[in-house]
Amino acid sequence: MALSRSARLGALATAVASFLLVAASSAPTPGAEGTGDTYFPQLGNGGFDARHYALDVAYDPDTDRLDGRTTLTARATQNLSAFDLDLQKLEVTRVEVNGRRAAFTRDGDEIRITPRAVLPKGRNFTVTVTYGGVPEALSGPIVFGSDYGWMKTADGVFVACEPNAASTWFPSSDHPSDKATYDIRITAPEGLTGVSNGRLISTRDRGGKTVTHWRENRPMATYLATATIGKFDVRTGRTPAGTPIYVAIDPVLANSNSVDVYGVTAEATDYWSQVFGPYPFEETGAIVDDMPQAGFSLEVQSKPAYSAVRSESTIVHELAHQWFGDSVSVDRWKDIWLNEGFATYAQWLWSEHKGIRSAHDSFVAGYDARPADSAFWQITVADPQRDTMFASAVYQRGAMTLQMLRERIGDTAFFKLLPAWTKLHRYGNADTADFIALAERISGRQLDDLFGTWLFTTGKPTV
Repeated sequence: MALSRSARLGALATAVASFLLVAASSAPTPGAEGTGDTYFPQLGNGGFDARHYALDVAYDPDTDRLDGRTTLTARATQNLSAFDLDLQKLEVTRVEVNGRRAAFTRDGDEIRITPRAVLPKGRNFTVTVTYGGVPEALSGPIVFGSDYGWMKTADGVFVACEPNAASTWFPSSDHPSDKATYDIRITAPEGLTGVSNGRLISTRDRGGKTVTHWRENRPMATYLATATIGKFDVRTGRTPAGTPIYVAIDPVLANSNSVDVYGVTAEATDYWSQVFGPYPFEETGAIVDDMPQAGFSLEVQSKPAYSAVRSESTIVHELAHQWFGDSVSVDRWKDIWLNEGFATYAQWLWSEHKGIRSAHDSFVAGYDARPADSAFWQITVADPQRDTMFASAVYQRGAMTLQMLRERIGDTAFFKLLPAWTKLHRYGNADTADFIALAERISGRQLDDLFGTWLFTTGKPTV
């Protein structure tokens, strides 16, 4: 069939318009300066997907100075003319992209990097940043009013960064939605131990310094990375089920607490592996440091960090996070109950497992202890707001939600749901809507009313 001249001209015009549209859409543009998270709009970065961090950090406790060199391997998600990294306070002295020196500017906590050539969409690239200075811990209302991040201790540093302090010690895409694998090399004065995530690859002494090389082969959110340095008594081995374990305890605290950190860590790792699904990482363990100014512990990936071990319950809480928060991470910080509500409910399950108190009775005790006019009931658990994202309601009402769910759908469906959730989103990110959808699919029940009441509504629900 032949086209008329007017039809041919029309087809040509359409083709030209389509070409111009495609050309415009593929023109190189800068990546966004943040992910748009409502709590931390500038954290994380657009235009690329972080794949692997190689961190080399050298710390001098006498001067509190950190010197670092970070190489990030990333994949461009658009044709990039420039992109950002997050770094707070520290001075950048050199940036290279794909081995070639690149221009950069600073705007607050953002580094804007302009490579010499466009970074094509879908291609991997590397960016290496050389930097240094004295890291500053963050403070404010978010983490129970405590300092957090890079915190100096009597003999080194305690590093616990949730939610936004990883970028106080290394340049990164500092948001849990952009996970990556890690190689972390820590240089510290000889006699001190640098402890980090994953497996210890090597330790070597050189010129009065000790260099430890750690490798985390499983995707990790930036806030879960650590480079804690100090004097530690280290014990290694395997859990009864065979998972490698590494526990480092500050000798100052060795005899100050009756909790057997090594034993409880091994036991809880194996028990949660039965309840939540296979342990998601290569190693389990703990870092216990003498850091009384930090009023919290953190679920550092593969080795929770404890400023002081308060109880067995604290250990089982942080280990539960290895599944809920570390392997399955929040897509946005407003969904933090998916971390804290689950880890708190794990404490209730542990008490039930030990024959101390049923999860139902833990629910009743918490529910009855708080009158209807308590401020506790005025937090919207599914969106608690930035400065109250770690409010007790996120933990306790989040756990109450799970107990209500368990009683609604029954134990068979509930204990099928937990490992299904950790398997479905293993090493990835998820949100509240994802969890509700899976709960409804596994239970075969419509659950909008339950989650609407317990997660999205303020006030004390009627039971």
